[in-house]
Amino acid sequence: MSADISSPRPARPDWLWHAGLVAFVAVWWLVYRQLIPLAEGITSLFPVDRHSHTGEALAFFFYDVPKVMMLLTLIVFAMGVVRSFFSPERTRALLAGKREGVGNVLAAGLGVMTPFCSCSAVPLFIGLVSAGVPLGVTFSFLIAAPMVNEVALALLFGLVGWQVAMTYAAFGLVIAIVAGWVIGRLHLEGWLQDWVRDIHSGATAPDASGDTPLTLVDRYRLGIEAVREIFGRVWFWIILGIGMGALIHGYVPEDLMARIMGADAWWSVPAAVVIGIPMYTNAAGVIPIVEALLGKGAALGTVLAFMMSVIALSLPEMIILKQVLTLRLIAVFIGVVGSGILAVGYLFNFLF
Repeated sequence: MSADISSPRPARPDWLWHAGLVAFVAVWWLVYRQLIPLAEGITSLFPVDRHSHTGEALAFFFYDVPKVMMLLTLIVFAMGVVRSFFSPERTRALLAGKREGVGNVLAAGLGVMTPFCSCSAVPLFIGLVSAGVPLGVTFSFLIAAPMVNEVALALLFGLVGWQVAMTYAAFGLVIAIVAGWVIGRLHLEGWLQDWVRDIHSGATAPDASGDTPLTLVDRYRLGIEAVREIFGRVWFWIILGIGMGALIHGYVPEDLMARIMGADAWWSVPAAVVIGIPMYTNAAGVIPIVEALLGKGAALGTVLAFMMSVIALSLPEMIILKQVLTLRLIAVFIGVVGSGILAVGYLFNFLF
């Protein structure tokens, strides 16, 4: 009779899990700090001028792909662990109803403190939705994170003065809070993609209030499982979206846009928004374009509307969000946020 060799492997001790997590976070941080020189080094291997359109596109792509992937991994893992402590029902109970407005304000404030570009904010958006946070609250974060942050405000302050910078920050927060609240009031959770809706409704979530308490290692495992599930669904679309954004980022037709946005016509603001949507960069990356456009005579409100559309309604972001939201919900998101951006553009043109 042959010996039984199918006995389970001994479980790893808890301290090994804790030490492994600490080591992973340390390595993650070290690698994340080196993404810029790594991207520059990879770009230098190609036979192109670094400051050419192709060089700019390559550097952008090789920096943003690992950045967004790393953020996705870490944030989804963290949200998976957090989700094990709070069931979706409990989370919704804390943030729904009268608390929803407060939740929108808090989410927008969190977005201001996390200077992510639009695609970098998507991983946390996915994590918040997966944790059962109300949809409108998560949209407030998704809008505020790229649109209003200390980098953009500091650069705007140096470019156009503190009055414009503070006014921009105020209106950016208002757009994030109001747009999220409106989307929440529409109750469009049914327009999430099926797999996200299942998570959001608690179909695949562990019950944190169940009879069997979870150990910390159990929660680590749930975090790893969340990464496997969500990463496997969206990684291809992340690369595709950033690739498109890199091509557009490297070939921005500044002269043409300045002529359009410098025109004294009612359609200049919506035209700027339409031009900005296909593009993709963060607030710091778009500021040099804003400076160039203003220097060529473009109207301030029109340029700021363009800036907001680039960093809050970019086409690459919509491609990534397509894995989480249905086209109908994306259309509502664009419509609500776009309306706010148009209002800001016209108001700034009137005031300044």
